[in-house]
Amino acid sequence: MAALASTPPTLTPPRPSFLPRRPPGCPRRRAPPFPRYAASASSRNRAPRPRPASPSPDATTVRRGVMREYVEAAREMAPDGGPPRWFAPLDPGGAGGRVPGAPTLLYLPGIDGVGLGLIRHHERLSKMFEMWCLHIPVEDRTPFERLVEYVERTVKSDRSRAPDRPVYLVGESVGACIALAVAARNRDIDLVLILINPGTSFHKSRLHSLSAFLDLVPDPFHLSTPQFLNFLTGNFMKMSSTFDGAGQALSEITTGLLPSLMFLADILPKESIVWKMKMLRTASSFVNSRLHAVKAQSLVLASGNDELLPSHEEAERLQGTLEKCRIRHFRDNGHKILLEDEFDLATTIKGAGYYRRSRQTDFVSDYLPLTAGELEKAIDRDRVLNFATDPVMLSTLPDGKIVRGLAGLPREGPVVLVGYHMLMGFELGPLVTGVLRNTGIHIRGLAHPFMFSESSEQLMPDSSHFDLHRIMGAVPVTPVNFYKLLSEKNFVLLYPGGAREALHRKGEEYKLFWPEQSEFVRMASRFGATIIPFGVVGEDDLCDVSASFKVLLDYNDLLKLPFYDILDKKLNEDGLKLRTDSTGEIKNQDMHPVVVTPKVPGRFYFIFGKPIETRGREKELRAKEKAQHLYLHVKSEVESCIDYLKEKREEDPYRSILPRLLYQAAHGPGAEIPTFEP
Repeated sequence: MAALASTPPTLTPPRPSFLPRRPPGCPRRRAPPFPRYAASASSRNRAPRPRPASPSPDATTVRRGVMREYVEAAREMAPDGGPPRWFAPLDPGGAGGRVPGAPTLLYLPGIDGVGLGLIRHHERLSKMFEMWCLHIPVEDRTPFERLVEYVERTVKSDRSRAPDRPVYLVGESVGACIALAVAARNRDIDLVLILINPGTSFHKSRLHSLSAFLDLVPDPFHLSTPQFLNFLTGNFMKMSSTFDGAGQALSEITTGLLPSLMFLADILPKESIVWKMKMLRTASSFVNSRLHAVKAQSLVLASGNDELLPSHEEAERLQGTLEKCRIRHFRDNGHKILLEDEFDLATTIKGAGYYRRSRQTDFVSDYLPLTAGELEKAIDRDRVLNFATDPVMLSTLPDGKIVRGLAGLPREGPVVLVGYHMLMGFELGPLVTGVLRNTGIHIRGLAHPFMFSESSEQLMPDSSHFDLHRIMGAVPVTPVNFYKLLSEKNFVLLYPGGAREALHRKGEEYKLFWPEQSEFVRMASRFGATIIPFGVVGEDDLCDVSASFKVLLDYNDLLKLPFYDILDKKLNEDGLKLRTDSTGEIKNQDMHPVVVTPKVPGRFYFIFGKPIETRGREKELRAKEKAQHLYLHVKSEVESCIDYLKEKREEDPYRSILPRLLYQAAHGPGAEIPTFEP
């Protein structure tokens, strides 16, 4: 932990600097170890008996560990007096591997003011940002307006240093109010606001009534109220409902957290809490009267189990008020979401498409590689689908031989994978994660702009519906993005049939809807890219597309419904129109829902065709006739791949799910299930 860098609030602050670390030989104070207990289920009517927990830590132990880490770090900073100042959470050497041109991130703490709210995220964020955290000492009584001015001066200083990069303000509760106030006063500065359970809802919160009650509670018993225990310890208090004996559970929690609570009473004495409540009241009123002036890009993160603030409702209000605002809901998290082990701020920023290093988001150059946790999350999302369909992947060697596995795929880019987009794109997850797990090849997909639109998020049941696609590297389908991906030698996934193919009508299974023009051939040849045609079958069999109108509605059916035209307009009014120069139903490719009836799933089959080289053919393929000829050849190869799979799957004795389940029962869940002979 780096020490603090102090700057008088009346002066323009220089770049924050480090102070010396703890002198050698000075012992680090440690909190007593927490006792580890687990509930006994031996009796329904008796309170659970404490017993040693298993060696693998459960969620409760992990959360206590995070709280202890927070307390240990805060203990070193608590004695510091003086005015608010910035500190760097990691030494300069601890930020190795930071991306070039990383923007600055300023963390603005919540009610505690310590500035360690990002302690779980320091390592990851320090590779994405130049990170500084605001520390407000316990005894400091700087009013809200002065804090805003202090942060504002730092923002302006950073803007003058790097005028082409955004400045990120990450604020919790009252810190979110500071961020909004700075944005309202500096509309000409490129700011990105990450607002975590913002305190703008203070007047509608439990804190509003609790602030008056605090004057009657002696110090340190103000911390024993359920709201503040929840604030300090996450959702520990709610965990009592999972035990048969609530009293015993509370005793275990209190005993385990007592050292932390005693220290937290020092850094949050009643006098400080009362001051913070008054400042939060002022901050909420100040900011709410100026929300109309906020033009900054904003992302609101709202906890569904926030005991202090009505964060869920406030996020919806802010989205309707702020000009450029997206929201993400976390139903099971509490007010201190940043300290909860299942939440990852860096992944959330990436998923929302809010990470950029210049004035405009560059989906290619701003993309950050997957972490192991993000890949596991993608695999988990499709785990049920993969289990039910057990995808079979085949590839074609350069000599034309078809083999099971992906030995026929090139190992170096640039490569363009061109194929058939099946109903609702269910093949995407198994395709991208399957190739990545088996070969280490990360496929970047060209996706419909609908998946990146702020207005489309508001139409989805979950605003984070498309986040995983962005995390996995999808980019809006544009010629510029295609060019950039190929120039960086990526593996690019391209569906010429686009949305029209993925949202096909009844009776159109396995039919290609490709435009007449050879859109991708000349671009691929410019970089000498290898073109891999591929086919996939099985997904259209997952949904009963031959069912009657009562159970399945395609686009033609939806057009007959009353008032559907209103939804159709809402879905497509703000979207980028694709292929405006095409004719017929390929033109524009409007988005629309498809209603399907699932049935017992079959098996997915993928085949990657024989690689088609364009290296050395750039001059030849500049001619439209030659490019068109190759384009039609690729289309024919995709159709041949589909026909091959439709024919060969009839020979698969494990095409149905029941034989596959019996095979796994006999050979183990990890056994590779046989298929037809290629």
